[in-house]
Amino acid sequence: MRTKKMIKRNGPRESRGFTLLELMITTAIMAIVGLAIGVVIVDGQTGWNTMYDRANSDVVTQGYAARKKLDAVIRGASRQRFVIASDGSWIEAYTYASDASEEVDRYWRFYVTDGDLIAEHGQVSPRATLSVETVCGNVSDCTFGQNGKAIQMTLTLDDGGQTNTIVSCVYAHNQ
Repeated sequence: MRTKKMIKRNGPRESRGFTLLELMITTAIMAIVGLAIGVVIVDGQTGWNTMYDRANSDVVTQGYAARKKLDAVIRGASRQRFVIASDGSWIEAYTYASDASEEVDRYWRFYVTDGDLIAEHGQVSPRATLSVETVCGNVSDCTFGQNGKAIQMTLTLDDGGQTNTIVSCVYAHNQ
């Protein structure tokens, strides 16, 4: 029996841990998987930032502001009287000063100057400007037109990094 014990002690031993080669292979596999996950995360974040910038850039928010201002003015204007430049560079809409007014006595004029869309509000008779408001900047092109009873604005905004074209069509609701 004594010889059997000696053979066991001096013979092949049972493995109690990992070899260095196994550790290196496992580390390499984990590094590749970790790198792939990192690339996916970075690419996802880059895509998110790009889409966020497109949705919330100045040209988008200014386009919304211009459309909202034109909608508010034209919807409150008299549908009987609009003046549009022959080249479509400006529009003048006539409105009532109050609900008690029986004739149009105010005007709103939209035009572009120095890359800004301007809304000028004034009194019709005697002709006097009451306020001038910059609706939005970064305007590269703006044309107005009339399609039946609807007023249309085609506005192109460009901030150098992104271009956005807004087409807005509005109906006047007042007589």
